[in-house]
Amino acid sequence: MLQSHLFRTFAVSASVGSLAWASCASAQDSSAGAELPPVEAVEVDYADTIIVLGSRRPDRTIADSPIPIDVIGSEALQNSGATETNRLLNNLVPSFNFPQPSLTDGTDSLRPATLRGLSPDQVLVLVNGKRRHMSSLLNLNGSIGRGSAAVDLNTLPSIAIEQIEVLRDGASSLYGSDAIAGVINVQLKKRQGGRAVASYGKYITTLRGVDQVASVAPTTGASDSPVITFTGEDRERNDGETYTIATNIGLPVGDSGYLNFTAEYKDRSPTNRSGPDPRRQYSGLGDPRETTLTRYNHRFGDGESKDFNFVVNAGTDIGDFELYYFGTYGVRDANGAGFYRRSLDARNADYANGGQPFYPDGFLPIIVSEIRDISGAVGVRGDVAGFNTDLSVVYGTNRLNYDVENSFNTSLGGLVSQRRFDAGGLRSGQTSINLDLQKNIELGFAQSVSLAFGGEYRDENYKIIPGEVQSYINGPFSFTNGAPGGAQVFPGFRPNNAIDASRDSIAGYVELDVDISDALNLQAAGRYESFSDFGDTVNGKLAARFEPIEGIALRGSVSTGFRAPGLAQQFFSTTSTNNVGGQLIEVGTFPVASPVAVALGSQPLDAEKSLNFGGGIAINLIEGLSLTADYYNIKIRDRITLTENLQGGDVVTILTTAGITGVTSARFFINGIDTKTQGLDIVGSYRVPDFGMGDIRLTVGYNISDTEITDRRVFSGFTAQRLFARQESFRLTDGQPKNKLNIGLDWDYGIFGLTARTNRFGEVFLPSGVSSPQRDDITVAPGDAPGDIFLSPKWVTDLELRIKPSEALELAFGANNLFDVYPDRLPFGTVDGVNFGLNNSFLPYSSQSPFGFSGRFLYGRVAVNF
Repeated sequence: MLQSHLFRTFAVSASVGSLAWASCASAQDSSAGAELPPVEAVEVDYADTIIVLGSRRPDRTIADSPIPIDVIGSEALQNSGATETNRLLNNLVPSFNFPQPSLTDGTDSLRPATLRGLSPDQVLVLVNGKRRHMSSLLNLNGSIGRGSAAVDLNTLPSIAIEQIEVLRDGASSLYGSDAIAGVINVQLKKRQGGRAVASYGKYITTLRGVDQVASVAPTTGASDSPVITFTGEDRERNDGETYTIATNIGLPVGDSGYLNFTAEYKDRSPTNRSGPDPRRQYSGLGDPRETTLTRYNHRFGDGESKDFNFVVNAGTDIGDFELYYFGTYGVRDANGAGFYRRSLDARNADYANGGQPFYPDGFLPIIVSEIRDISGAVGVRGDVAGFNTDLSVVYGTNRLNYDVENSFNTSLGGLVSQRRFDAGGLRSGQTSINLDLQKNIELGFAQSVSLAFGGEYRDENYKIIPGEVQSYINGPFSFTNGAPGGAQVFPGFRPNNAIDASRDSIAGYVELDVDISDALNLQAAGRYESFSDFGDTVNGKLAARFEPIEGIALRGSVSTGFRAPGLAQQFFSTTSTNNVGGQLIEVGTFPVASPVAVALGSQPLDAEKSLNFGGGIAINLIEGLSLTADYYNIKIRDRITLTENLQGGDVVTILTTAGITGVTSARFFINGIDTKTQGLDIVGSYRVPDFGMGDIRLTVGYNISDTEITDRRVFSGFTAQRLFARQESFRLTDGQPKNKLNIGLDWDYGIFGLTARTNRFGEVFLPSGVSSPQRDDITVAPGDAPGDIFLSPKWVTDLELRIKPSEALELAFGANNLFDVYPDRLPFGTVDGVNFGLNNSFLPYSSQSPFGFSGRFLYGRVAVNF
């Protein structure tokens, strides 16, 4: 249904756009010689590009910015086989990290990204300079960014983007909450003309270290595992087919207005990188199905996803003012697999039928995520009493509905239980009203001075919607057989999880941008912000740029920052009821203000607070060559973390004393730790002089980053280790590459073009999950606990070849991960005296791999410019 609806919508959009374009072209032909600029990306000298990020001065360029800002043009975005904006940034920005986890519930469908090794919610995302709303998903299941929500950048198709600006510095004094690691600003296209693109690709890959099964011998004993014979060859896969159809059309409106809109449809089939499952599948002795059932019964990789995204960006003059509007509408129907339930698993027992398997051959439950993302902005700007004035209203919402398929509620039994469940959903909304004013003023000692000030009102809302009864209920077999209640793999939200919470904030800021001379620039900014839920905060920033020699500039900044606790972090809850020893107990995640959390010592969440230092050098001595190096040091106090599951006799005693019974395990959010992150960004680009060999551009980027936990909170007698143990501690500090190198080459010669990029992803540490005294001990160094794993550095190379038979037509062929590189294969069984268990045999790669684990992707693309 959705797919046909999307195709119809896309066809209508394209048809309307084509008719409008034809009409516009006709009008242009009769106008006074008006010409449309070419639609293909025009390569410019980005050092002279005007930026709207980091300063509200209207003539600030990258070259004279006192803080590091990267600009990624539309050409770099379109010359790639990656179909997600986050993956594009992962290949182009060295301090940007986008792992692609699997078996992480909704995170499989809405994956977060990070900047400078910090949390996904510590980078602010803007669209056309306006704050973008957060997604409703809270990442909880063992992925990078656990406990955070993020902006879904993948709702913004690359064909709609003119450029992406990445500010790598603290900017809370300029933009408010979240801008601790930096700011990403997506500038939508305004240009006239049109571009239509159709692409197709699939993975053709060989799984490194994953065996291909030759045969399976029948079982003979009551508990023995089957004997599996392997071919000795690695498993090969051809999957993940991805179709993309997109169009972007820009039309003139009057003499100076514009209307640019984009429609994109993307259909991605799932991938499967599971290894063979060596475990016994059936309970019966010598069951012949043991020899014929596929051993690749898990689904580990990218989920299925069907996306439709629509973007509009428009503006027109009304008298002396510009009225502008932009908006996005995104639909994503996606799914991710859960953990496979074997035929003999208790979770597959139908107690209404004597405990026989409900699914005779086992089952793979599927979590279906239906995501609707909507945003709209309207504003007016122009000169008011000599001030460049901008008044805008922005609304955004993200809605996530969960269904569970191919499952069943064991506690209800097979006669009653459904196989598909509505598990409820999440809602997140944001409305912002901004007034910004800027004016150049005269100060006797300065060459030029820009004064900017303004204010913001923001309202945020968060909701949890309960699922249907069968998705969460504990049926009769919970009491008689101890069967878990709710839909397997994702029990639905309960009525007592439902929440409808809101907050608002007001803010005011002032900013000075002063050119003392051609060689010296100073910036100062301050911001006051008041939130209805946690109070006030004041932040400031000082930055300077000094160019003692033309072409060599020193720059530096110091600033304070903050991130307001997310509404989801304050109010998210999900609980389940388990039967332990005949008694029903509650376990799960509880809101900070719930009686359970308060009894265990929770306090109202406060804002995270940062102190940012940065300094570097920018060199532009040779024409076409730009080189920057910037050091950063970010100290964050009161970082919000999710506690470990607090359980045991002391927990029961605390709760019982508070009059709470029936709860033996709980976790909740706290301002748990302080951290320090420091590192170095080096970015260079060089346009090779014309030697008759075409246009050649070289780029390089390098990031080195290190995070450490400098302090931990304790309360209610719980040790720091019980509140935030070793595995999550090292996931936060060492779970992303310590260094990353990007190298790129773009070459255009006549009708031919080539883009080659290679990325080196540094080492990643995976703390042990093996049962041992050291597993949860935060004092044990990396590598000193049995089962610690280090993922070795890897090089991943992309290559694209293009040909333009005419000005209107472009053909491209390429490969992402050309050499079919995989992260290190995880150990399983007993290795060097450490028993890793068997899960890694069929889940062979880590979800923390910074480049995923899908292998080689081959693609072709046809583009028509008109």
